[in-house]
Amino acid sequence: MEAGDGSEIGIVGMLIALVFIVLMIASVWKVFTKAGQPGWAAIIPIYNVIVLLKIIGKPWWWILGFLIPIVNFIVMILMAVGLAKVFGKGTGFAIGLILLGVIFYPILAFGDATYTAPPAPA
Repeated sequence: MEAGDGSEIGIVGMLIALVFIVLMIASVWKVFTKAGQPGWAAIIPIYNVIVLLKIIGKPWWWILGFLIPIVNFIVMILMAVGLAKVFGKGTGFAIGLILLGVIFYPILAFGDATYTAPPAPA
């Protein structure tokens, strides 16, 4: 590598990506702990979705919706709305979670939002 070959941009980009990844892991970890779930579950693929479904009061089999094209987007939207709701936030905040998660998850995690368990299914 020589000076001026563009590799600096790649290194800076990787560092920025790493910062965002660490921020998101810390945010989801904190959201899980606020909801009374183990924070480490945030870093376990698939299990983190099951824990999130538990937090929002939806059955575990909703995870199957992620296997169906188009339906997976609907399930993701419904989960964001459910997450916003159990933390006392509205639909606008849910839209923020969907479109600008890197901003809204830290707000949810490190802000003053408190978890309220969803009502038990009838």
